[in-house]
Amino acid sequence: MSGHSKFANIKHKKEKNDAAKGKIFTIIGREIAVAVKEGGPDPSNNFKLAQVVAKAKANNMPNDTIERGIKKAAGEDGNVNYEYVTYEGYGPNGIAIIVDALTDNKNRTAANVRNAFTKGQGNVGTQGCVSYMFDKKGQIIIDKEECDMEADEMMMLALDAGAEDFNEEEDSYEILTVPEDCETVRQALEKAGIPMASAEVTMIPQNYVDLTDETAVKNLQRTLDLLDEDDDVQAVYHNWNE
Repeated sequence: MSGHSKFANIKHKKEKNDAAKGKIFTIIGREIAVAVKEGGPDPSNNFKLAQVVAKAKANNMPNDTIERGIKKAAGEDGNVNYEYVTYEGYGPNGIAIIVDALTDNKNRTAANVRNAFTKGQGNVGTQGCVSYMFDKKGQIIIDKEECDMEADEMMMLALDAGAEDFNEEEDSYEILTVPEDCETVRQALEKAGIPMASAEVTMIPQNYVDLTDETAVKNLQRTLDLLDEDDDVQAVYHNWNE
């Protein structure tokens, strides 16, 4: 399998952990609020909302929780103005890190992100300083334990639906698309009854970096832990080969 698999597994494990902590529901709730504000409360007429709802279902968010979130965002209570911000920087030994956040207070979020980098002996850089090392892709992860379809059959289904690449790992399948085709491929898999662990547009590193120094590993893990604990942080991408 290609180098993408390492990122797929990292992301898969992280999201399972986040779901256990409940943070993923907070993340998705904010994404629902922004999507409804931008395109309305009907997923059939709001592509972005449809993607967020698919992400919610993949993370086992109850349907009534999703519906409440949509109604709240569409009503008078949905007046909190969240905005997306992205930070880029370096961890120990030049590890590239991208942080996506959704916040109602950019000053607070910027301070928290900078603090996370500093405590891990890293630093926040300028926009574009590391993003060129990543490819923006639609990524769908399927847990083998939850899927009965054979790999070859699933690969053909995905490719026929418009996927770019299909990779098999020991415990999962990874399907890659151009960002614009992610929802189309996801719908095709859903129609075929295939359960998905995640389906979203993400950033995949072109190359991975090994860390052999124990202090550097501890420092990087500290940065990642602090970012994961921040409710404003939606996603963290890095090129560390864990």
